[in-house]
Order: sequence, then structure tokens, then C-alpha cells
Amino acid sequence: MSYQAPIKDMLFVMQDLAGISQVAALPGFEDYGLDTAQAVLDESARFCQDIVAPLNWEGDRNPSSFQDGQVTTTPGFKQAYEQFIAGGWQGVIHPAEYGGQGFPKLIATACTEMLHASSLSFALCPMLTDGAIEALLTAASDELRQKYAPKLISGQWTGTMNLTEPQAGSDLAAVRSRAEPQADGTYRIFGTKIFITYGEHDLAENIVHLVLARLPDAPEGVKGISLFVVPKFLVNADGSLGERNDAHCVSIEHKLGIKASPTAVLQFGDHGGAIGELVGEPNRGLEYMFVMMNAARFAVGMQGIAVSERAYQQALGYAKDRVQSRDLAGSAGPVAIIQHPDVKRMLLTMKAHTEAARALAYCTAATSDLAHHAGDESVRRENQALYDYLVPIVKGHSTELSIELTSLGVQIHGGMGFIEETGAAQHYRDARILTIYEGTTAIQANDLVGRKTVRDGGAVAKSLCARIAATEQDLLALGQEDGLVMREALQQGRLALEATIDYLVANAKTQVKPVYAGAVNYLRLAGLVLGGWQMARAMLAALEQREQDPAFFDAKLVTARFYAEALLPQAQALSASVRTSGATVDRMAVELF
Repeated sequence: MSYQAPIKDMLFVMQDLAGISQVAALPGFEDYGLDTAQAVLDESARFCQDIVAPLNWEGDRNPSSFQDGQVTTTPGFKQAYEQFIAGGWQGVIHPAEYGGQGFPKLIATACTEMLHASSLSFALCPMLTDGAIEALLTAASDELRQKYAPKLISGQWTGTMNLTEPQAGSDLAAVRSRAEPQADGTYRIFGTKIFITYGEHDLAENIVHLVLARLPDAPEGVKGISLFVVPKFLVNADGSLGERNDAHCVSIEHKLGIKASPTAVLQFGDHGGAIGELVGEPNRGLEYMFVMMNAARFAVGMQGIAVSERAYQQALGYAKDRVQSRDLAGSAGPVAIIQHPDVKRMLLTMKAHTEAARALAYCTAATSDLAHHAGDESVRRENQALYDYLVPIVKGHSTELSIELTSLGVQIHGGMGFIEETGAAQHYRDARILTIYEGTTAIQANDLVGRKTVRDGGAVAKSLCARIAATEQDLLALGQEDGLVMREALQQGRLALEATIDYLVANAKTQVKPVYAGAVNYLRLAGLVLGGWQMARAMLAALEQREQDPAFFDAKLVTARFYAEALLPQAQALSASVRTSGATVDRMAVELF
């Protein structure tokens, strides 16, 4: 089954939950209200549905290949990429002064979801380019920005991030790539980088690598890492391409999923040194790279939501068409399997989790818009703190869900789901990497505990809980049955989250390992409860607007109530696990395994 962008739900979330009118009131965003959003989403949907989505299955069957140092992408990818850049899609979120369109992150996020739902493998190339652009615009000199940003934003060139090395993995303190200063102000880069997404390909004329490396006098550990821009082809003073740089792909990986996306091993400096230019100041490379990583982490969260939506649509279509077994209520003949209670339960689980995760992610995008563009400094600070807290949840929770939900998609197909030709298995395999790259779920969870919860004494986390409590009061005041059911479940979830926050703040310094043993479950708890909050807000909006579109809002009401009754009760179990099981994990000595 092909992909249909859920535009109606996207626009509902933008208008009623994420506050697009508030975003459109920000300086510079006056033209980006709901009407503009709808026009952009309609155009994005046409491109994604008609051009990219049909390539998803082909990319799995006929992935990128490597021969003689060259990567050939899946047939059709190059033509689709040409249309992608011709439409200006790479520049949607980037500044107009460098050739971008300067859209709010809220609108761009919906476009991102569509592209990833169409093909995770294809969308990874522009996703990494977005990160490279953001890092350069944040940290690079004006000369470097002018040299690279316009052609990255146009999509004429693509970008990569080069962190990981064979001996380092996620431990960037172990990075050994080195940079030797040259008399002309450039550097010669030497080292090996692995797991480099689109590190080599045939889609664009140049690839701009952002590379972490150490200067000769750099201190040990992460404090001694600098960031360099190292293009595949050197760039002449007039902007034209010069000679091939000493940065070469030596192999690409054979993977479980996202097979059409070439994951490269890159070798820098085998023939005298790859020419690179320093980004920003020496020894601040990791700080700069985190700009790129944060952009990528949010985008990976959107990948989780996107593949969940794609899997849901496919499972729904199959469940409506597949006829098997009698109805449990006693019909004479076989019925479509969507009539069977457990299939409906699985479909509702997929639908409810995906809608909640989408709403939370879009609201997070809106906080980023406010953090960067609000006129009041205190509003900017408050929203930046919210965005920082929510990003690891969007990344970690949405991607963990994607594994569960794409697995349910396979289950709904039954035995046919295990057969590659149906396509259900591809979504499951593609989703499996999402909890790993750009920082594993544990890395996101450790960040959420240490930097985002304990460091401020739980202030931002508790401020979100206060907002949830206000929504509970709105539900209570309404006095409607669905709302009261949601209010009770949401309140219990919030209390479980608050108790967990209190536990983390009280024990993080004295019980380090037990606390961090529960970090992932804390992240899942926060995602579950915050998603429930968004579903409660969606319920309030649906109750108010039901007469305008009964079918859409009735579905929203039932889905939200299902979330309250079937999913939110898991919050108590997750909270108990965080608060009680960590000491036992720590107690299990290595030799006892």
C-alpha cells in the first residue's frame, strides 16, 4: 500500500495543539499561518506520495551499491533528488539570506514527517544536510558560511557528520582523528570515520563532511576535539569545484534495514592528508557538533513517528481487505479481520501512540520557533528550556514506539507480515536503527535525567506537570464522560511522573548507578504521560468542534479515550520500575551473569 500524508491530523495538531497562530504572530513569521501551512503541506504531500513513496520498496530490494570507491544509489533516487531540490525542499527551514525559505520549524516538521514516511532511506540525505547547515550557521565564520551554506541549502551539495570511529563508538572522548595545521591556515585531516550516512553517493556534485578531529596540542578527552569542514571536492575562490580531496569511501555497510541509504566508512588522509578548514574556535568541536546532533535527534524522533504512520496505514488497509474467520458476535460467514477485537486493539494502539507522539513533536517544534523568534527574552529562555527537555523524549520515546508499532503492523498481517513482498517487514527492519543512531535511547535518557531534570532540580519537568494539571481542570470543568475518564487517567499518570522526578532529584548524586538504571523507563514514562496530555488537549478540542466534522472528531475522541484507558495506566508501572528496580540492577555483579 502506498502512503497518504495525514494532512487533516497534521493541520489539527498545528492549529489546536501546537498554536500555529501564536507562531505566525512572531516577527518574521507573519505570512506563515494555517492557510500557508495547508498550501505547503498539500504540495509536500504531492511530492512525497507521488515521487518518493513508490521508491521505498525498490530501495529495500535494490539498495545502494559500492564499487571502485563509488556508490551508486537505488534506481530512481537520483531523479527524485533532482525534483526534491528543484522544489526547494532542502531550504524550507533555513534563512532566506542564504537562499532558504525561512519557514517556521512547526511547518517544516510536517514536511519532514512526510518525507521520512515516504522513504526513511531517501530522507536521511537531506536530514544530515540540514544538520550540517545548522552547525555551520551557528558556529562557522562568515567566510565559511558564505562558501558552503547556499549550496547546501539549495541541495546542490549535501552534508554529513563524522563523529564515530572504530575504537570510539559513542564515546567521543576516544576520537583519534588528527588535524595538522598548514601555513595557509588550512589543516590536513587524518583518520577513519565509520557509520557515515550518505558519506558517499551519486545524488549531488559535492559532499561536505563535518569532521571531529584533534589538533596536535589538544587536551585529552572531549575538551580537545575540534570541528573541521572537509569537502569531497575542494572549493575554488569563485565557488567552483576544484580537485578531489583526500577523503575517500572505502566500503559501505550491509544492514538490517534502511538499505538504500549508504552507510560509509570514510578514510581521511591516505594520500597526504585531507584539506579541511576549522569551524569556529579550536577545541570546541563537540559543542558545535551538538548543534547538528540536536537537530538530527529531533529529526530521528520524526522518523519514528513517520514509519509508525506508514506501518499503521499499511496494516489498516490490509485489515480492511483481509477476510478471515467468523465475527465473534456470531455472523454466518467470514468477515474482514478489522472486525476482530484484538486486531482493532492493535490498530488503535498504533493510531493512538502515533497521534500522541506527533502532537508532542509538533508542540516541541513550536517551542523552538518561540525560543528563536519571540520578542521577549524571558519567553525565549522559557521555550528554549522546554525544547531542550523535550528533544530527548521526542527522539527516544518516538523511536522506541516505532519498533513496537511496526511490529504490531507485522502482527496484524499475520503470516503475510513475515513475507517480504507485503512490505510490512521492511518498516519493522527500517525502524530498528532509530533507537540507536544519533545517540541510543540510553544516551537520550541519561541526558534527560542528568542535564534536563536533575541539574535544575526538576524545575522544567515540574512546569510541564503544572500544565498537565491545568488540562485536568479543564476536563473536570467540562463534566463530559469521555473527559472525566481522561482526566482520571491523566491525573494518575502525572502523579506517577511527579513522584519519579522527585526520586531522581533526591537520589541522582548519592545513588548514581541505581538512578541511571531507571533512566530509559523515566524517558518512556515522560513520553507516555506527555503524549497523554496532548491526547487530552485533542479531546477538549474535539468535544468543542465535533459538529464541524463528526467523523474526524469522533475518531479523535475514541482514540483519546483508548489512550486513557489502555495506555496511560502503564505510567504507574514505569514509575515503580524507575524508583525500585535500579538498586537490584546494581546489585547484580558482573560475575553472576
